[in-house]
Amino acid sequence: MKLTVVGCSGSFPSAESACSSYLVEADGFRLLLDMGNGALGELQRHCGLYDLDAIFLSHLHADHCIDMCAYFVARYYRHDGGRCDPIPVYGPEGTEQRLTTAYADTPSASSMSEVFDFHTVKPSTFDIGPFTVHTERVAHPVEAYGIRIEHDGRILTYSGDTGVTDTLDELARDADLFLCEAAFTHGKENIPDLHLNGREAGETAARAGARRLVLTHIPPWTDPRVNLDDARAVYDGPVELAVPRTSYEI
Repeated sequence: MKLTVVGCSGSFPSAESACSSYLVEADGFRLLLDMGNGALGELQRHCGLYDLDAIFLSHLHADHCIDMCAYFVARYYRHDGGRCDPIPVYGPEGTEQRLTTAYADTPSASSMSEVFDFHTVKPSTFDIGPFTVHTERVAHPVEAYGIRIEHDGRILTYSGDTGVTDTLDELARDADLFLCEAAFTHGKENIPDLHLNGREAGETAARAGARRLVLTHIPPWTDPRVNLDDARAVYDGPVELAVPRTSYEI
């Protein structure tokens, strides 16, 4: 598998990065994890507008899904070559309604489904292209899912947005790469079931036996170096910060 960081800023885009979006590729198949603010523009650095094969939305907060409205425009109103066939979109219950409401002026109530083939995510195991994926509900104020992606004996886990939860430990069990949010700063924010800090991300990786930890979803107002140091203090494996346009071979 190849993982490319399209955007990794938390809550809102920074001067250097779009919000959460990550491209996973294997066997010629392209799966996008989340499409937050600014992600659609950055995505075009890595693949064509119409080269995605499927999209997974971890939850329906704007910094993880709002550029789907712009992507609707690109697919619905395409003139050259005609309208695109519907692309599979996996998201929590109500994804179609959320995007339709956010766009606010679709030609009809069903226009989104003319270019997006919506699938409701629940805790389950299923296939997306060549990937076997396992999804579980994580700890966030809205319905949110972490995802474990397996291919050819390799494992990638993406936390989505979450507080501390045993569910995430299991999703990350023995992962070759654990892409984990670390939005909060240890000793500063203390809001349960919302976000992790760097120390908690490191502790989760250690409990799970993950082989590599990449910290992501760090908002512009948070010092990422502090979160990196906090994670390294409790996790012995390699740790780094997600950086836009960085790719990992898994």
